[in-house]
Amino acid sequence: MISVDAIVVVAMADEAAPFLERAQAVGSATQVGRAEHRVVSVEGRSVLLVRSGIGLVSAAAAAAVAIGGTRPRALISAGSAGGIGAEVRVGDVVVGSEYVYSGADARAFGYALGQVPGMPPTYAPGQALLGAVPTPGPEGLRVLTGAMLSGDSFIDAAMVDGVRTAFPSGLSTDMESVALAQTCHLYDVPFLAVRGISDLCGPVAGEDFLTHVDDAADRSAAVVLSVLTAVS
Repeated sequence: MISVDAIVVVAMADEAAPFLERAQAVGSATQVGRAEHRVVSVEGRSVLLVRSGIGLVSAAAAAAVAIGGTRPRALISAGSAGGIGAEVRVGDVVVGSEYVYSGADARAFGYALGQVPGMPPTYAPGQALLGAVPTPGPEGLRVLTGAMLSGDSFIDAAMVDGVRTAFPSGLSTDMESVALAQTCHLYDVPFLAVRGISDLCGPVAGEDFLTHVDDAADRSAAVVLSVLTAVS
């Protein structure tokens, strides 16, 4: 069992890079299942940086193991996301005020769209974490707060209209954050998702993602570290 100020979960190496670049000390990488764990010291905080792999199951599995091996004060989902809100632009940072599955549908049994049976309709962030989010963000970054969606699909032009119709309050979509929110709900760990917008889920979403993922990850990391500095 190790003690850290927070766990930060990213899906990919590109999303871990900004934290490693900013770190004053970086521990050796440990393979835990398919995830990679590193303890890093950044901005005076001890952080377990977890690269989970892409997708809901990979994220939830990595988070459960990380929580079980530490005593975290918080878990934060960082990295990139696609923007679906009308006001969202590439380069923005979206912070979740609620988290909803875009692919869950048990309405036949009386549940809300997006609700997993036995779980709440939406997941809430840790209020101290949400309250520590800077607006504007570091170096004038535009930070938006609202509903974040997650599912097992990369949302592009063929799917985005259906997602917007089903979840009109959604600002962003990714493939990990809500699974992490549910895991933190089960383990009573304060949670926040902070994602940089890499694309707008349009006709060239895949190309935009590849072009902007590094910048999106860097903006996400800047806001995450501001939050950790404020609350730890």
